[in-house]
Amino acid sequence: MAVVTGQGAPAPSAGEAPGTTGTRRRWLTHLVRPAIVVVALGALYLHVSAQQLDSIERRSLNAAYILSRTWQHVQLTAIVSVIILLIAVPLGVLLTRDGISRFSGPILTLANISQAIPSIGLIVLFAVAFLTLPVYVIAVLAFVIHGVLPIVRNTIAGIGQVDRSVIEAARGMGMTKVGVLLSVELPLAVPVILAGVRTTLTITTGTVALATFIGAGGLGDIISNGLASNRNLVLVTGSVLVAALALLIDWLAAIAEENLAPRGV
Repeated sequence: MAVVTGQGAPAPSAGEAPGTTGTRRRWLTHLVRPAIVVVALGALYLHVSAQQLDSIERRSLNAAYILSRTWQHVQLTAIVSVIILLIAVPLGVLLTRDGISRFSGPILTLANISQAIPSIGLIVLFAVAFLTLPVYVIAVLAFVIHGVLPIVRNTIAGIGQVDRSVIEAARGMGMTKVGVLLSVELPLAVPVILAGVRTTLTITTGTVALATFIGAGGLGDIISNGLASNRNLVLVTGSVLVAALALLIDWLAAIAEENLAPRGV
């Protein structure tokens, strides 16, 4: 059994390895968030089930409709996130290389501007500018541009914080620039890069709800239906589902961030 130290932190009991106690406590902490989400969704289900739904509400608050919109939301979020990763990490690395790093300021300024534009404005602007493209493609383009900044910025910051003496030592051992990047700089920058990935995932999950305004689907459809029909129950249900999904994805990203970071960094 764990005891509390003078600082208020539980200490491992006799026969209990400190590492085991820390791991158990960490996993218990990780379980709090999904438990809260499950309780919130259960309470929402009980509340909706207890209501007498009219025909308009039933069209939005049925299992088939909610599952289809949830799946669209997850698919769109996954596609946008993968494209952002494929663009942002190489771009961030490139902007730290000799001879190219001088362009990092202007490129980050452009990325800051794209993120400063409200998501709804950006997606509507794209819908007007690219009338011939499918709405799904327009949504992906808008969300990718809006979400690329955190990972680019964190990749630059992560690589920039690597001790120059470590890099010089690696080069002194005969490693090439590519070898130093892959074996020294990127591994040491991984925790900072993963923090940016986590931020982008959470932001993207929330903003994807705006895809409904150009007809690209997702959980935003439920929110939009609630607004259009003036049904608060539908509106609240859609909003809670988006928030729950964002919390769950942030939870998964936190676990990945903790387990993918190199030990001892």
